[in-house]
Amino acid sequence: MNPKSPAFLILFSVSLIAAAGNMGLQSVLPAIGREFGLADTLVAAAFAVSALMWTLASPFWARLSDSLGRKRVIMIGLAGFTVSMTGFGLAATSGLEGWLGVGVAFVLMVLARTVYGLFGSAAPIASQAYVADRTAPAERTQAMSLLASAQGLGTVIGPVLAPLFVLPLIGLAGPMYAFAAMAAVVLVLVWRRLPSGEVVRVPSPSGKPRHAGKGLWKDPRLRGFLLYGLLVTGAQAINISVLGFHIIDELTTTGMTTGATQPFIGLAMFAGATGTLMVQWGLIPLLKLQPRQLMQWGAVLALLGNLMSITTPGYFGVVVGYAVVSMGVGFARPGFTAGASLAVDGHEQGAVAGLMMSIAGLSFLGPPVIGVALYQLAVPAPFVANALLLAGATAIVFLSRQLRDAVVDLPDRDESPSPETPPASQPGPEGNR
Repeated sequence: MNPKSPAFLILFSVSLIAAAGNMGLQSVLPAIGREFGLADTLVAAAFAVSALMWTLASPFWARLSDSLGRKRVIMIGLAGFTVSMTGFGLAATSGLEGWLGVGVAFVLMVLARTVYGLFGSAAPIASQAYVADRTAPAERTQAMSLLASAQGLGTVIGPVLAPLFVLPLIGLAGPMYAFAAMAAVVLVLVWRRLPSGEVVRVPSPSGKPRHAGKGLWKDPRLRGFLLYGLLVTGAQAINISVLGFHIIDELTTTGMTTGATQPFIGLAMFAGATGTLMVQWGLIPLLKLQPRQLMQWGAVLALLGNLMSITTPGYFGVVVGYAVVSMGVGFARPGFTAGASLAVDGHEQGAVAGLMMSIAGLSFLGPPVIGVALYQLAVPAPFVANALLLAGATAIVFLSRQLRDAVVDLPDRDESPSPETPPASQPGPEGNR
């Protein structure tokens, strides 16, 4: 798939709006929690609920994208995202305006995040599999890196735009309404413009469905990639969840109000996202690193960023440490995602995409709550925990024999399916799968 093609640009937009909305919400959620008078760990738990649903639903969406078609699953995911953001905004408005009690409003916010967890993974899973279906192995790492960079760009746009939508009548809930409207526009674009077919699949010899993803999580080909991904994304989830509270506490000691800290939270997230984009748009294409090399750079930089957060106090230290962590994740995520994709066969791409999305869900299940709880005990505590996680990831990627022997992008590695088989991304038998 040509990255300049209309189809790739549409998929890029899907990932972009999902990341922008989620990070926009993440940037305002600490302030909403403080306005509600909720404990910080309870606010983090709202994301943990959606992460649990995300983890449970991801394998289902991966299998459904193989049978129902990538395009339809992308549309389902976007619709779920739109409903979730709208519901969260309505619940937040009701609580902030006093229309409902804080407890009831918070429960409704959690329910809205549950909808996101159930449906939110559908679009990125199907998008990743759509690209893998249409990309030769020699080009896959670069294609996956570019698609991942949409998430990086979204994390720039989301926190920067969020304060602009904090308007007098709708307040802190405004960003949710705005991102819901943007997702609705992208949904229409996918429906009208995204091609649904062209890729083909090899049917199973028996004519019966092949459950390619069954037990794939314990497949030795993927073990190192999955463990590394869990450690890195878990540490990143802690950094993201602690960031807003950390900045609020740093700035309110100077006399600033909680509401006035919102642009500074957005600026810190902007710095981190810019670091990610610099890596994914600049350094990765320039250096042409293989997946294992991306993983090495990623683990080391993320570890360094957390060590900086421990040793460099104040707002400046928070921003710089978070930016370095984000650069590390910018290397790491396309590294283990592309590495896992290259480690399996063509008929397993939907399943491995589901596994990668499950990792994203697991990373926001326990780590954010644990990280915020550690932060309440002692400010450096979550960064010390992250340093331990990332030291483990560094050891895995440098010492694992499996990762040393992992498949790389080779120009002569041909995975092209037979031209006689039916289209993969259209509704129907999908190669009897």
